Amino acid sequence: MTEDTSGAVRGGRRWAARAALTTAALAVLLPLAKGGLGGVLLLAVALVGVVVTAAATWWTLTRRGPLRWVAALLAVATPAAVVTLFALFLLWAVPVSLLLWAAAVWAGRYALRGDGPRFRPAREHRTAPPRRPFLVMNPRSGGGKVARFGLVEKAERLGARVVLLDPDEHQDVTALARSAVADGADLLGVAGGDGTQALVAAVAAEHGLPFLVVCAGTRNHFAMDLGLDRDDPARCLDALTNGVELRVDLGFAGGHPFVNNASFGAYAAVVQSPAYRDDKIGTILELLPELLTRRRGPRLTVRTEGATLDAPQAVLVSNNAYRTNDPAGIGRRERLDSGLLGVLGIKVDSAAEAAALVLDPSADGLAVLTTREVVVDADRPEIEAGVDGEALTLPTPVHCRVEPGALRVRVPRRRPGVPDPRPPLNWRRLRELATTAGRKHPGRRPVHTEGTAPRP
Repeated sequence: MTEDTSGAVRGGRRWAARAALTTAALAVLLPLAKGGLGGVLLLAVALVGVVVTAAATWWTLTRRGPLRWVAALLAVATPAAVVTLFALFLLWAVPVSLLLWAAAVWAGRYALRGDGPRFRPAREHRTAPPRRPFLVMNPRSGGGKVARFGLVEKAERLGARVVLLDPDEHQDVTALARSAVADGADLLGVAGGDGTQALVAAVAAEHGLPFLVVCAGTRNHFAMDLGLDRDDPARCLDALTNGVELRVDLGFAGGHPFVNNASFGAYAAVVQSPAYRDDKIGTILELLPELLTRRRGPRLTVRTEGATLDAPQAVLVSNNAYRTNDPAGIGRRERLDSGLLGVLGIKVDSAAEAAALVLDPSADGLAVLTTREVVVDADRPEIEAGVDGEALTLPTPVHCRVEPGALRVRVPRRRPGVPDPRPPLNWRRLRELATTAGRKHPGRRPVHTEGTAPRP
């Protein structure tokens, strides 16, 4: 980048920061100017409304009978009432203020785009196309994506051997993968959900074979973090002839592999229920009161290399850490090759703590950690677990670990890719940019490398 171009970028960021601060101030001042003292009171009402809504939501999840329905009504009516009050007393100022705030956020993100962590894509390795690829396909996954996108036909045209799982009988996909390796397969792949992906991926990693992900499941989180095209699963098969390899990590909960995550506590207990698949909401509402108030389920203790979590209601251990500083990016992982597990633990014991967690996501009720190993223990010999969406019961303590670079994933050379993470909206940093971004190194002395004398 030339000096002129670099200066133009710095200037653009400086003016974007000023625009963000100005429009944010206008977004706050406009309702106050329009409503006067009433505008100040409305802002206080809005804050109270957030607290009441969070507390009512907690009561809805932890109570039964008439109190639950009263709390649910309060959780819905409170934000509606706040919005109505703003609309009645501030009229046109509300939508204008919201538009100004949206413009402030956009300008702030633009100004801070050079501050955020840059996405470092996994290194691509060029390897020869497989000669005897083997794919397992689940015809029921994703509402029938295998048939809808003609995956069997395309895979066979490209030289792959395909085994379709029988919807009416249980088939051991691990045994199918091992049998294919014994028959000379030099690539293993899956068109199905993440749970099936993990089982076959573990066999591929064990034998040092490349693994192919065909995003034919419902959510396809692993495929998303690999940067694959989830809208057209057939494009994943291009990797058979025009592909590269990525070395990514593989997680294990006990002896069970996972490409995404393993969950313990409330969610893991809910998915164990036979009624969950047919009535998810009803099952959640039925089981959560006892689980969240600890009248049912184990008391968990989570130990990492540097911290201990005592009695969290829910714990998520992920193969690499999920984003937590960007609401638009929650559910994504910036890397799959860090060699670390991510840990999210939630502990909320009252309506007040639920409200505090909403107002301050960094409150004590939420633990966000990264570590190489995690031990999940409990006050009973076995605990429920959800491993890549599969309901399991595991003996305690459960040792979770990650094997760095254990999995060779073959992906198409041309694929959508993973977007850069967005930096958090830091207003203090925006003020610094607005006033000092015109200088090359604000507030810093020049740094000289060893053996290089500074200019006089």
